Amino acid sequence: MSDDAPLLDRSKAAKPLPKPGILDIHAYVPGKAKAEGFAEPIKLSANENPLGSSPKAQAAYESAERSLHVYPDPRASIVREAIAAKLRIEPERLIFGCGSDEVFALLNQAFLEPGDNMVQGEYGFAAFAIGAYACQAEVRHAREPGFRIDVDELLKCVDARTRLVFLANPGNPTGTWIPFSEVRRLHDALPPSVVLVLDGAYGEFALDPTFDDGIDLARNSSNVVVTHTFSKLHGLAALRIGWGYAPLEIAQAIDRIRLPFNTSIPAQRAAVAALEDEDFQQASIALNETWRPWLTQQLGGLGLDVIGPSAANFVLVGFPKIPGHTAAEADAFLASKGLLVRGVGNYGLPDHIRVTIGLEAHNRALVEALIEFMAPTPPASSQGA
Repeated sequence: MSDDAPLLDRSKAAKPLPKPGILDIHAYVPGKAKAEGFAEPIKLSANENPLGSSPKAQAAYESAERSLHVYPDPRASIVREAIAAKLRIEPERLIFGCGSDEVFALLNQAFLEPGDNMVQGEYGFAAFAIGAYACQAEVRHAREPGFRIDVDELLKCVDARTRLVFLANPGNPTGTWIPFSEVRRLHDALPPSVVLVLDGAYGEFALDPTFDDGIDLARNSSNVVVTHTFSKLHGLAALRIGWGYAPLEIAQAIDRIRLPFNTSIPAQRAAVAALEDEDFQQASIALNETWRPWLTQQLGGLGLDVIGPSAANFVLVGFPKIPGHTAAEADAFLASKGLLVRGVGNYGLPDHIRVTIGLEAHNRALVEALIEFMAPTPPASSQGA
């Protein structure tokens, strides 16, 4: 563009205009919650806890009914103290948000400006990118060979304008994970000016001894942030509360731009109670450990490609590109049976669906429906006239 070329003057536009690029962002698409003809479909589309939430958390939530006229503690002090005591970390280094999604958005807002870039895997969680695009930054997607994060591919995308690298481990929607040795190798290779964000939304379900959520790495580093949520293991998705553990300077920067009352009194009280209810946590993990391998084996036996092994509370399932047996047709067929799963075409995975691990009855109903769906289609000449 020449120096005297006209620039867009947004102040003289015929109507208010948002920043460039905002209207090009694809809004987040949640998992389906309704199926036509079913008042209460089986919802395996949003990775919610099939056991619900801790009875202790429910009681704590109910205790907040007489405090609805009071502003919540902007520091979420009771949750801050509970997490710090449980994990033996510094309370002043904790960040709280309306779900971990808000923590991602705040990190993008704090570090990205036009011309900067952030890096994530090609199948990375959509919320990472939405926040970066809102800051007019570039989003770079590193290849995931075999549906798995590859450290070398991430590093290929890093340059002098990279400010953030987001790594969900286990990943969503893939469910795959990398051992901590690879996380450390990634961190060691990053410039000190790049913040590595380790999203551990599903980390509690990853039981392999080589898995680590990175808390100790964050404890001793100036450029690592670890995030967690109360939505998955603890079953508090409706209350929207998540947290991050960051270097003190980053935590202080986030507090300067965070909205003051971003977590509610019911959410704070329920989160503390959920954190204390280890029986509920163990029951949730045990359910997942029982039915995830069963579902993987059953779906594999139908000729479907179950990506993995998954270390989350869901599996990603690949379908053949055969008319009548595609992922989109499977999604629609299951919905017609009152079974809701997650189509992931918006993640660049049009041949896959994501399935939450449910209760025994849910998992068996899903398999029975897919047995029917995957049955060979009779030749046209044999079908009824």
